[in-house]
Amino acid sequence: MTSDKEKQPRSWQQSVLLYIHDLMCMLMVVMILFLIVFRVIVVNQDSMFTTLWDGDYLLLVSQMFCGDPEPGDIVVISKQSFDNGKAIVKRVIATEGQTVDIDFDSGIVYVDGEALEEPYLDQKTTNEEGTAFPLTVAENCIFVLGDNRAVSLDSRSPQIGQIDRREVLGRAVFLMIPGTHHGQFLPDYSRIGPIN
Repeated sequence: MTSDKEKQPRSWQQSVLLYIHDLMCMLMVVMILFLIVFRVIVVNQDSMFTTLWDGDYLLLVSQMFCGDPEPGDIVVISKQSFDNGKAIVKRVIATEGQTVDIDFDSGIVYVDGEALEEPYLDQKTTNEEGTAFPLTVAENCIFVLGDNRAVSLDSRSPQIGQIDRREVLGRAVFLMIPGTHHGQFLPDYSRIGPIN
């Protein structure tokens, strides 16, 4: 048998309060997810063009949840010794124990003696930045390059060098809002989606 209290319908004030309570709970869950698991990063550089444009909004999975970086991953790095730890976006080329060599005459990057297939490049890797090759990636480190090799400051430069895995903020997994690349293009909404 139900009580009289259970039979009474909710007042509109009770319904509004219940709705606000549920909304606040959902908002807290989303905030916790974005503080711990996800981040949103805005690309503000040319070093990954044409894969990523200046002004692109990326969804990043935190390093704690995405596992160790693998070759081909696009990662976001914060290196305190470079630009006061400002976030930079690069592609992982090699991980610890792998040997990287670059033939700057032909512009080809080799990992463990095999030439990389890099269909995402518009130009070859012909710029030397001061790092001596061949180079074996140190323990707990990764070697990164930008996709726009002509302008990218990356592991070829002693300013950045090899990246300690603790300096990786996470892996870029989804392009949320397309940028205009310094206003040169209209936003291309077909680019929205998973990042390869």
